[in-house]
Amino acid sequence: MSIPATAHPAAFTDLRPIGVFDSGIGGLTVARAVRNLLPHERLVYFGDTAHLPYGDKSTAAIQAYSIKICDLLLRQQCKVILIACNSASAAAYELVREYVGSKARVLNVIDPIVQYVGQHYAGRTVGLIGTKQTVGSNVYRKKIDALGQGISLQALATPLLAPMVEEGFVHNAVSQSVVNNYLSDPALDGIDALVLACTHYPLIREQIVEFYQGQTDVLDPSDTVAQALQALLQAHALTAPATVQPPKHHFYVSDFTPSFEESTRLFFGQEVDLEHYPLWE
Repeated sequence: MSIPATAHPAAFTDLRPIGVFDSGIGGLTVARAVRNLLPHERLVYFGDTAHLPYGDKSTAAIQAYSIKICDLLLRQQCKVILIACNSASAAAYELVREYVGSKARVLNVIDPIVQYVGQHYAGRTVGLIGTKQTVGSNVYRKKIDALGQGISLQALATPLLAPMVEEGFVHNAVSQSVVNNYLSDPALDGIDALVLACTHYPLIREQIVEFYQGQTDVLDPSDTVAQALQALLQAHALTAPATVQPPKHHFYVSDFTPSFEESTRLFFGQEVDLEHYPLWE
């Protein structure tokens, strides 16, 4: 039985893991930032590799995947569920919050970077690149407009980037060509900053930075999201106690892929055991 997030028996609640999920390896950028900032927190990561990328899926499909993944994370007694995917954050965050109820806190990757943009770019022009699902939802535009900071948002859907990263095309001529083609779009002219509104995109951040030659700030939300998670844990007395040995993280995938295993090992600097967990079997 899950302990409600409103109850705080320190011997149990603080030690519960943090659940993190994404359609593939992109969410590992957020998980790594969380691990670096909160080294005593144990992570349970779910990569829905059978259904990647989420960016070209319908809202209904993403919501169905998200709920099934939350069932697993709740069975793992997760105290927080971090939706480490912009497409799922846009399509399923409110539904997940309602579904999870008091069993766990829920955090998305959109709200923290929206708050950051509001604090640092008032009255300026900000660009955004993301999947078709994220850009088409207009969730960033609505949230940034609601801040009332006079920020002009210029968004561009870049659907080839996430599959490109999943296939390992990073830091080479192929990825640089695709990145340059997207960033040269007139929709992104005159921006002061660019939000990487897909958790896959930090893996090609260096090439994006190179394109702009220091003229535009490139905003990777990973650290901002990790800081928001830290604040949430502290606000609700959910922080794990310090331990001598680092916690053992657990990784699930809905479809086993050697590339995901290798990416996870590289991200976390340790051998990992992937557990295959099909969502509909």
